[in-house]
Amino acid sequence: MSTSARLTALEMAPSDVWFKSSHSGDNGAGGCVSVAALADHVGVCDSKQQNGPAFVTPTAAWSSFIREVKTGRWSS
Repeated sequence: MSTSARLTALEMAPSDVWFKSSHSGDNGAGGCVSVAALADHVGVCDSKQQNGPAFVTPTAAWSSFIREVKTGRWSS
């Protein structure tokens, strides 16, 4: 997959591959994130705009980010 490609979430993976974060909920704040497991990468998009842009990150980088979020490193 080219790093310069600007793919929508649905171009990146079928809709049944994407799942919405359990932390997105219906919080009214508009911060909804969906992720998709893709071979050696993870796709990330705005849950409300599956036909909008999505980005891809290596699985290891995503896992590291999630670990740090769980430890509270990125809390405000």
